[in-house]
Amino acid sequence: MHILVVSSLLPDPNPSTGFEIANRAILEAYRRQGVRLTFVGYRRPDAAIPADSICLGELAIENAGASTLRKAAWVGAALGRHMPVCVAKVARLSEAEMRAAVLKAGPFDAVVVSSIQMLAAYPFLMRDHPCAYVAHNVEHRSASENAANAETIVDRLLYRREAALLKSLEAEACAKADVVHVLSEADKTGLGLDDDPRAITLPLVVGRHPAPDDGMRHQDVGLIGTWSWAPNRIGLVWFLEEVAPLLPGGIDVAIAGRLDDNLPSVPKNARLLGRVESAEDFVRGSRVLALATKAGTGIQLKTLEAFEEGMPAVATSRALRGVTRMPANVRLANSAHDFASALTDLVQAERAGEIGRLDGRAFAKAQEAGLDKAIAAGLALLNGDKARAGSSSAQRPHPSPEPYSEVA
Repeated sequence: MHILVVSSLLPDPNPSTGFEIANRAILEAYRRQGVRLTFVGYRRPDAAIPADSICLGELAIENAGASTLRKAAWVGAALGRHMPVCVAKVARLSEAEMRAAVLKAGPFDAVVVSSIQMLAAYPFLMRDHPCAYVAHNVEHRSASENAANAETIVDRLLYRREAALLKSLEAEACAKADVVHVLSEADKTGLGLDDDPRAITLPLVVGRHPAPDDGMRHQDVGLIGTWSWAPNRIGLVWFLEEVAPLLPGGIDVAIAGRLDDNLPSVPKNARLLGRVESAEDFVRGSRVLALATKAGTGIQLKTLEAFEEGMPAVATSRALRGVTRMPANVRLANSAHDFASALTDLVQAERAGEIGRLDGRAFAKAQEAGLDKAIAAGLALLNGDKARAGSSSAQRPHPSPEPYSEVA
């Protein structure tokens, strides 16, 4: 089977964002099913073009790296074309130009479109071919949360507009796609797909290969993420303003990942590192990870990374979305007081050798098995084999055996 994979960005051999990491896991699952893949998308500036790819041009897509003039151009294009800003960023080709690009792939059996942006920009992909839509998030809900947390009236109005347009586009995509893959069961509800057999949840695996613990610790508490993405930024601001000031003296915090210029003042016990050379080394150099998610939909890749590494962690309920069980060295906390208290307890226990790292391979193995079943179920639907798809999708995986315990 030959599948055309359409995404805003072509695959990166060293993915750095949650979106790219999730895409890599999904694409590898398709390959394990024996599917041949051809990719269509833009490339980052100066990035190499992967094999079996059709490049639509160069695109710097993140807000954090964009100039004020570039952002204004995106907003102007969105307003002029009555589309969300996130769609205007990728809608750079006419339908005729995009059709010509797609023809370069030769004959193919189906299209997999990763996220709503490319599907909304080029809707003929869903009209003309069997189509699987991969909904990484419930985008209109994320936009609504961003509006509620916006700091200026202009941002608030733009996010509200984004939410209204995305809600309509997501509803249309979910109604017309042959398969809708979501990353958490909660997102089925968010997209109105609770009882829809076309909706199949993908348990994700990050693909960590944990190294033996060398005992080196560079920070007590570590946070890592793409902080320029609005839902992640909401959690970081909450942590800096409400959690970090409650930590006792002697506990230090390091924050790694792409940042923007509008963060609140940083407490004296916290360091901003920006992008680090090795995310794995940063994670392994932390005594405890803080999974301080307060907004967003989909699933948190940094949560899966922590579990696959076997790291001690404190997580909010939002950080655990899409996870049915959590490791015994992870604590659940939602209020700032409880989160700071749990971090303090875990750091002190780790220093004393009373709590350590677990073997996350069982978690990763179960996630991968569930992902393979879900992808097989989606392929069966694309092939018209609804009976086999229903049988496969009914086998929902439970991420791991002992020593994991149910999430409260």
